Amino acid sequence: MSEEGDSIHKPDSFAALRYKDFRSYLGMRFFFTFAYQMQAVIIGFYIYQLTKSAFALGLVGLCEAVPAIGIAMYGGYVADKSEKRKMLLTISSLVFFASIVIFVVTMKSMSPYLHKGWIIPIIYFMIFLNGLARAFYGPATFTIYAQSIPKELYPNGSTWSSSSWQIASILGPAAGGLIYGFYGITIAFGVIIAFLLLSIILIYLLRSYPPVFIPKEDIWTSLKEGLNFVFNSKMLIWAMSLDLFSVFFGGAVALLPVFANDILKVGSQGLGIMRATSSLGAVLTMLAMARFSPMGKPWRNLLIAVTGFGLSIICFGLSRSFYLSLIFLFTEGAFDSISVIIRGTIMQLLTPDHMRGRVSAVNSMFIGSSNEIGAFESGTAAKLLGTVTSVIFGGTMTLAIVSITFLKTKKLIPLSLSEIQTPEVHTTD
Repeated sequence: MSEEGDSIHKPDSFAALRYKDFRSYLGMRFFFTFAYQMQAVIIGFYIYQLTKSAFALGLVGLCEAVPAIGIAMYGGYVADKSEKRKMLLTISSLVFFASIVIFVVTMKSMSPYLHKGWIIPIIYFMIFLNGLARAFYGPATFTIYAQSIPKELYPNGSTWSSSSWQIASILGPAAGGLIYGFYGITIAFGVIIAFLLLSIILIYLLRSYPPVFIPKEDIWTSLKEGLNFVFNSKMLIWAMSLDLFSVFFGGAVALLPVFANDILKVGSQGLGIMRATSSLGAVLTMLAMARFSPMGKPWRNLLIAVTGFGLSIICFGLSRSFYLSLIFLFTEGAFDSISVIIRGTIMQLLTPDHMRGRVSAVNSMFIGSSNEIGAFESGTAAKLLGTVTSVIFGGTMTLAIVSITFLKTKKLIPLSLSEIQTPEVHTTD
């Protein structure tokens, strides 16, 4: 068809957006992410106001991470053998139900009917349900993305998908904090519920996506097949490992409050600007990547991007100027966004249709916990080494990981986008 053919030979920044299902997928993911991120900020504020306990905040992440990581592989198995549209409707309905429950139990008018000691346990349980939903959500959306556009448009689609996620991740927390601060938790959760409803409506607009994988073996054999595929694919396993360890050691974001208050002396307003600057770098770069794709030599560019990420972290740690620190936070977000686009495209290109759910599940086990564990590593290292030293150490370790990856994957560096789709790249040497 001419539409697809033209998109190969001349750059079209909006190529993926010309497909109705991809537009519905993009909108669904944006509204869902916006509501999810908004809810995370509001719940954190609310629980801390009630308990004044940092440990209580830590339990929020634990309640979600345990089911999300614990059943990730099963979620991928179910995604591969299920009709994706119906599966997404079920997942979104569960999150919608959890938000409705939190909306009700946090209403002031409910205080005469609900003992205060029950509110936080109920919220924790709803977060646990969200964690269950998250284990299935990633594999299902990964598969729908792959089937909503032609394969040659994956790089362009990955740019739009990553950009929409980043924008929602910026606007969601900001809206959550402002609405909660000015209007209270009831109005805030009303907005969350409205955005989740928009997401569900957009899922209805998707066409049916029947399974391409009908398991003939037991579930354990099927899950092992997915694991074996990932660990036998040199490019996939090194891309996942590179992301895991770079985020683990380069997680300076967790220490931004310390830099804002104690090192750069810019207070809470400066902290907000610092957090926004990194995300701004990511969003602007992703939008630029829609026009200037990094997929000419994807593996080479991935290593360059992660190297830039590590150097930005080191420079940020050394900086004592607020404005110079903002520049390094901007470049950190920019380099990270390039690596996100490349890794996402590589995953889509190398994964067979019948394994998309299980491969996405393995990826979520690698990546899903890296931010939380990375924040813990940053905090522990800061306590042992000092804040500045720990950030420099993290950036240095990121560069070391890139160096090891370079030595182990030299044969992948000159490959073009078309060459990484060949079966030869799917297995180790």
